[in-house]
Amino acid sequence: MRLSPAGGAFPRRLWPPSTRQGVGEGAWILVTGVLAPVVVLLLIAGTVAGLVLAPVLVGFPVLIGVLRGARAVGGMHRRLAGVLLGLQIPRPEPVTVKGGLGSWFVARLGDRAAWRSVAYLLVRLPVGLLGLVTCGALAVYGAAAVTYPVTWIIQPARELPMFAIQSETWLGTVVWCATGAVVLVALPGFVHAFAGVDRLLLRALVVDPGLRERVRYLEETRATALDDAAERLRRIERDLHDGAQAQLVAMAMKLGLAKEELGTETVDLDQVRLLVDAAHGNAKQALLELRDLARGIHPAALGNGLGLALSTLASSTRADVDVQLSRRPPPALETILYFAAAELMTNASKHGTGQCEVRIDDHHNKLRLTVADRGPGGAVLVPGGGLAGIVERLRPVDGELIVSSPAGGPTVVTAVLPLPD
Repeated sequence: MRLSPAGGAFPRRLWPPSTRQGVGEGAWILVTGVLAPVVVLLLIAGTVAGLVLAPVLVGFPVLIGVLRGARAVGGMHRRLAGVLLGLQIPRPEPVTVKGGLGSWFVARLGDRAAWRSVAYLLVRLPVGLLGLVTCGALAVYGAAAVTYPVTWIIQPARELPMFAIQSETWLGTVVWCATGAVVLVALPGFVHAFAGVDRLLLRALVVDPGLRERVRYLEETRATALDDAAERLRRIERDLHDGAQAQLVAMAMKLGLAKEELGTETVDLDQVRLLVDAAHGNAKQALLELRDLARGIHPAALGNGLGLALSTLASSTRADVDVQLSRRPPPALETILYFAAAELMTNASKHGTGQCEVRIDDHHNKLRLTVADRGPGGAVLVPGGGLAGIVERLRPVDGELIVSSPAGGPTVVTAVLPLPD
């Protein structure tokens, strides 16, 4: 996972690069500064309630609810950071829950993304309050001081009830006005500095550190790729043993019998002919088995590109294929997309109306496969299912699968793969 370039450490410049970003950073300080104490109070109250009720087992669901709430608040801050700070933070991985109630509790209580959100909310409370109070005080002082020459004329007391702003003469108010103007001019720099601190906290606490997260993801995808390769080798070995090898053994035995028959004094030509015909049949069957096996490893139709390969695949189904590519993808990505499209078209024929639309395009260095059908909907990702198999196939190349299948349809499944530069 990668953060956008806006997600660096402290900003290189001490000033917002644009008025729009300055306004967004000010809105971020205001909104999150007000929300911080409310969220932390709710977090503490929920935690205390969960710990008090833990002896009667009711507290554990409460604690899980607190963690899920913290994760949701972290997600809200992540989205606000994208809108107001221009900081695009990737969504954390969903919680992996295995079978069993105990495993569910352990997975929920051990949700790392939720705990990171808790840490962020606790650490950010003093930072957010300090930023809100400091920037708010500077803004109020600047506005009051700049307008003091006007309020000096309007207000008989010659004094403002804040920051001890007062002057006996109107010319003295001009000095206050100048200091207020300086503060207002410097205010975006203070806001930018506090926003920079928030960027650091978001990167450090809302998501895993980039390198560790990336290493963990690569370890998982490597293990998936190794398991997939081992499974493919076992399948190839099994197919060779049960198919082509068995046919070749039978052919060798029949040719051996024919050889023995030809070595006798009285040769039964009919018997030899039958043995040779049978051996010839075994040879053709072995070739067929090997051809099917090779096609399963790398489809021969891909030699002419994805468009022709998918059109050939769709000829046996009711599928409309549309391939719009600006350049040909690498062979590995072509193979992955081919098998993913084949699986999705099979699902459409099996669970839908049989009619589906297949589209492949590339945009912004992303290769996208979309398969839509008008079936009854309800397609979900379940362990061991066909869609889960596609996800495992996409993971080694940093691909993702997006499934939209409301009840009543339509079902739209999109596979997105990054293209190399």
